[in-house]
Amino acid sequence: MDYPRSIDATVRSRLKQWPQHPPGLVTREKDAWLQGRPDDGGGQCALKLPGSQQFRTLPDGLWLNFGGTPTEPFADIFAIEACSTLTNLLDKRSRFAPSTHSLMAVCPVQWLLAPVLPDSPILRWQATGVLAAPPTHALVLPVRDLRVMYGLRARHYDGFMQQQVPHPHEFFVPMESLTAKNGDQDPAMQALVARTSIRANFLQPAGTA
Repeated sequence: MDYPRSIDATVRSRLKQWPQHPPGLVTREKDAWLQGRPDDGGGQCALKLPGSQQFRTLPDGLWLNFGGTPTEPFADIFAIEACSTLTNLLDKRSRFAPSTHSLMAVCPVQWLLAPVLPDSPILRWQATGVLAAPPTHALVLPVRDLRVMYGLRARHYDGFMQQQVPHPHEFFVPMESLTAKNGDQDPAMQALVARTSIRANFLQPAGTA
């Protein structure tokens, strides 16, 4: 496939059309998913290590599921990274590698004060369920669970499938799946994203939701 502009820009343009929760993921009533990236002009949600102010990760796509309480909030995240080269893939994988440090999610004030959707009366801070009043500073909270989807060029994707073993939190798709129009509506994409759910690790007895 010939990309008329950078792959990252093409992927981000498509991801802006995706819903407020990862497509295909079965949500529960208490879930509070919000799309934090691509940036919609209302500030940039980011990921960082505790205590770091300079070194931040800005995934091409980022969804946060807020949980906990106002005194002890957390977020489960689903991130998407477009990797145009193998070097780029190795760099991005290292940012999400398991470590003894917890990632922190950073939600800027202007992002929190913006509506969930352009025509929605509900502001994002209200939708999080962990803020009791309009914020006056960024919300920084620990990441409880992390799942990452990497988009690879066809030649890299085929080689990775044959020679590498993904970590449990990693998922891989051909780049065309992310650049495709209405890619979030692809049943195969939805089925893969559904497997990123924490509940996918548990047996669902017959007759239970």
